[in-house]
Amino acid sequence: MRVAVVTFDGFNELDSFIASALINRCRKDGLEAFITTPTPVVTSMNGVEVTGQRPMEFVTEADVVLIGSGVKARDVVADDRLLARLPLAPSRQLIGAQCSGALVLARLGLLDGMPACTDVKSRPFVEADGITVLDTPFHAEGNIATAGGCLASQYLATWVITRTLGEDAARDVMGYVAPVGENQETVERALRAVGAGEVALR
Repeated sequence: MRVAVVTFDGFNELDSFIASALINRCRKDGLEAFITTPTPVVTSMNGVEVTGQRPMEFVTEADVVLIGSGVKARDVVADDRLLARLPLAPSRQLIGAQCSGALVLARLGLLDGMPACTDVKSRPFVEADGITVLDTPFHAEGNIATAGGCLASQYLATWVITRTLGEDAARDVMGYVAPVGENQETVERALRAVGAGEVALR
């Protein structure tokens, strides 16, 4: 199972790297994430240059697609040619968005009829697209999920791991990366956030 972590120019490092790093702890179980970029090299909001592991066309092959956020999200959604390179299929793919990535899902019509999570700065723009924004860090309906707040990327990763490999795998990953002495608390918080988000407003 392969995960495309879609990462645009101006990306937020916390969003793309936390999700991909957590998911890649499941490589031995057959789940692997790849930084997927529209150009060979993208530059983060803090000037970090990253070489993409897969081109944008990889999204059509991936089992899971996560749309990262960044300071140029509004430029992304205004670029019809770029959006055309994201032919997502929620009937066969798990699709998630982090913070301003919700703008991309909204523009692609994937949030019609469902609320979403996003960050404080992106909220008015997501709402302008007619999407109800929740005051929670994670929400999922079916195969589509959104997360709000940079560190909520751990919840997006927890959702992906739980949906593909099961709760025990998610517990193992989150327990390993948790701050020492906070293992159980971290695991339960992540699973609680994902569980609450999946049943909210259904």
